[in-house]
Formats: sequence, structure tokens, C-alpha cells
Amino acid sequence: MHAPVLVLKDSLKRESGSKVQHANIQASKAVADIIRTTLGPRSMLKMLLDAAGGIVVTNDGNAILRELDVAHPAAKSMIELSRTQDEEVGDGTTSVIVLAGEMLHVAEAFIDKNYHPTVICRAYNKALEDAVAVLDKIAMSIDFKDRVTMLGLVKSCIGTKFTSQFGDLIADLAIDATSTVGVDLGQGLREVDIKKYIKVEKVPGGQLEDSEVLKGVMINKDVVAPGKMRRKIVNPRIILLDCPLEYKKGENQTNAELVKEEDWGVLLKMEEEYIENLCAQIIKFKPDLVITEKGLSDLACHYLSKAGISAIRRLRKTDNNRIAKACGAVIVNRPDELQESDVGTGAGLFEVKKIGDEFFAFIVDCKEPKACTVLLRGPSKDLLNEVERNLQDAMSVARNIIKNPKLVPGGGATELTVSATLKQKSSSVEGIEKWPYEAAAIAFEAIPRTLAQNCGVNVIRTMTALQGQHANGENAWIGIDGNSGAIADMKERKIWDAYNVKAQTFKTAIEAACMLLRIDDIVSGIKKKQAPGAGQAPSKPQIETEADADSEQILPD
Repeated sequence: MHAPVLVLKDSLKRESGSKVQHANIQASKAVADIIRTTLGPRSMLKMLLDAAGGIVVTNDGNAILRELDVAHPAAKSMIELSRTQDEEVGDGTTSVIVLAGEMLHVAEAFIDKNYHPTVICRAYNKALEDAVAVLDKIAMSIDFKDRVTMLGLVKSCIGTKFTSQFGDLIADLAIDATSTVGVDLGQGLREVDIKKYIKVEKVPGGQLEDSEVLKGVMINKDVVAPGKMRRKIVNPRIILLDCPLEYKKGENQTNAELVKEEDWGVLLKMEEEYIENLCAQIIKFKPDLVITEKGLSDLACHYLSKAGISAIRRLRKTDNNRIAKACGAVIVNRPDELQESDVGTGAGLFEVKKIGDEFFAFIVDCKEPKACTVLLRGPSKDLLNEVERNLQDAMSVARNIIKNPKLVPGGGATELTVSATLKQKSSSVEGIEKWPYEAAAIAFEAIPRTLAQNCGVNVIRTMTALQGQHANGENAWIGIDGNSGAIADMKERKIWDAYNVKAQTFKTAIEAACMLLRIDDIVSGIKKKQAPGAGQAPSKPQIETEADADSEQILPD
């Protein structure tokens, strides 16, 4: 059955019917196939050339898809899924694409049999509800204050990443960082803001083992006057400002008319007094360190250094917020509004150190800091970028567990349990929806099947053995050990997944599959590019300027 193709005017092209659904499914499968090999600990790496000509080596689903340049709208939609997953829970970016691709693949047979997409979507949504119910049943609660359990969990979640070869290092950094910035909201709830209060600072050089989580903040700045100001202060009193310590310039062009010569001196004196007054208001609180987001004039620098105060200027707002959280200071907008309670006294040490070619200011040894910096060291920029990506995933996993401390088995065990339970339930589903429901159950097996493929074991034998173990929805913890490809108990091997990540993966994949199936029209309003030389548009008339006329040779008549 050929779908009618309508050409409207010159630039609108419309395709409709099952042809569009097939095209969407093919595009989605193509995207899933690109990153299918990056699922699991024995996965392959991808080498990408980015737009700037740089190289990215990674097996992080989101990082790979982000660099892809695709034209098909369905493929773009699939890539969006991975980004959503990364922003929401930070892990499972590859699984969500593989699962969505498989859901669409099994739906293709029903489209061929002229099933209506709405029927398929209804069955899928029913399958999703039952899948989440199975997750709730097999999930086990843990205590997020138990460091050994947390370490095992974070390690198993980033065991599929490139940095798993460095042992506990990344997991330790992630747990230290997230437990530092966690804030109690009451009623047993905890909020962890990774983006705002954890800064990852990458400094090439040294070894990866030198990486650490600082009990405080590190910024890429030196004091304003290195010779005059102290570079090491123990238990500093810190004042944070959001205003310039220099003479205010007029908002727009300002004209001052001076009648007498002495008035000029008076004007300059007023400027100096204004700055002196600003500094006096700060100095009376006896701080050791003043940090401002704006400028700091030479004169203000002189007054502050005379009073033995170190100063740092032009700091990023985000860094200033982190310092405030770390040392307990309050950011002040006007020096005349300063109070004793605004002075931060929580830091144990301020020190400026030189790492490589650059100077870094450390405000560390803070009492109960609520912000921190993760200092990453390593041999090359590419390696550091990959370590940072893995660290972000690890911190997201730790954050998910702190917010919702429930675990489900990893290694494809959860998907197999869900699949077996849905297959059983499919016999009780009435009507035409029974078949798509059963197909959705089979689609969940894509995750363990892909894991087995990437381990290099015999896929059919492994899958048959696993399906036998899970036949009646029992042995929920039996799955594939991604390193050896052996069938094992996930509890013993400590291969776990966060409940949040799994639930989000299922929801995102199925809802996206339903959305793409229900598209029956693609109307494109983009003009096709013309072949070179074919009916070129008339060039614009050129206007001669005087310069052109001068350069022309004037021929004699």
C-alpha cells in the first residue's frame, strides 16, 4: 500500500499513512543500533569528531548522541530521550534508547497487520503500569548513610563506564561530594543540588589518584596584589561582596563643568574619599579576605593591603555562591549594609597554590560545608573529560539513592523479571490488545540480550537459560554478570541499579515509543536545495562605489 504523497506549492511536502510509521521506526532503530554496543561493562568505546575538530572518546550514550547530526525528525526525537534521561536521573542513557528502539521494532509487525497505533499504545501503557508495579515489588530499601552499601551501588552503576578500571576512586569522590552538599528538607527528605554546589575543576598534570574532594572551594584566581597581600591565612574571616570597590561611573555620558582650577582637585578628592569610605566600612569588621564579583580599583587595593586584608576580584557569581555555602558567609550588595553575621568564619584555611602554570585559591577545611569542589588530576585533557562525564553519572546515582533509597537488581535481571511477569499477565488481557502487550513483554528482553552480545557469549543459550530461571517471575535477582557473561545472582555480585533510574528508563522509553507510533503525517516546509548550476537565482545588481570608480582604468575616447 503506497501512501499518498502530496506536494503543496513548491516548498511543502507531505507524507502520510503507514509509510511514515515505518520510516520513523527505521530511523529510531538506526539510532539505537549506533549505541547498542556501548551497553554494559565490556562495551566498546566510540571515537567522535566534534564540530570544533576535537576528539571525544567515550561510551556514554548521551555524550555520543549529542555529537550526532541527524536530519530525520524521529531520530532527533530519540536523541532527545537520552538528553532527558541524563538531566533527570543522570544514568541509563544507553538503556533508554535501546529499549525505545526495541519497543518500536516489535510494533512494526502490528503496523503491517493494520493494527491501529492507538490500540498498540493502549497495550504499551498498560504494560508500563504493570512493569512499574513489578519494580515496586522487587525493589529493596537501603540505608543511604551506610557507606559500604552506597559504595557498592555507585560502583555497580559506573562499572559500565571507562573509569571502572580505576577501582573505587570515582565512586569515593561521588559519595563524598554528594554527602557533603546534601541538605535535609525535613520529613526524611534530602535535597542534593549537584549543578549549583559541586564544581568539578579539571587540572591536567599529576596522576588520577591525586584527585580529591575538597572540604571547601577552589577557584582559579590569585589575590589582587600578590606581593603585598597574604597568600596563606589560617581561620580567615571572609567577606563576600556583589558590588564594585571603585568609583561609580555615570550610567550614561556625564558632563561636569568646572569653573575654578581647584575644583578639579576637589573632584578627584571626592572620588578618593568615596573609595576610602567604602574600604573603611569593610575594614571595621576586621576581615582577612574580601572577595568581590565586580572590579576593585588600585586605590581600594592599597587601603585593603595596608589593613592586612587579602582581596580577590571579578569572581563568577556561581563561585561566590559556593564560597558562601562553604564558609557560612552572606553575599552583601552594599558595604554600608554589612553586619557581623555576614562575615564567614567557617573556613579553616585560605591558601593560594600554583598548580602547573596557574594560580588557584583554596578556601578549605570548612566546618560543615554545604558546597564543595572536586579536583580532578590526570595525564591528558581527553582523559579528564571522560572522567568528569563518569563522575557526573556517579554523582547523579548517589543523589538518586539519597532522594529515594531503593535498589533493583542490575545485569538485566529486572528486565527479565518484568518480561516474565508481563508474559504471564498477557493471557488475562482481553481483546485485540493482548498481542501488543505480549510484544512489549518480549521487548524488555532487549537489555539482557544486548548485555550478552557485548560480553561475547552465546546469546541464544544464555537467554534461554535466563528465561528458564525467570519463567514464573521467580529468581528476580538472577542476571548476567557483564564482565564474564556468566549467569549469576546479582545480590552476591553486588550488581545493582537505582530504582529511580530503572523507573525513569521504562517510562521514557515506552512513552516515547507511543508518541512516535502515533505520528501518521510528516509535513516538511523546508525547500530542497537545488542542484548546482540548475536555474540559478539572478544575482543582485551591484552598486558601484567611489572606490570602485577610482580603481578602474579610464580608457581614452
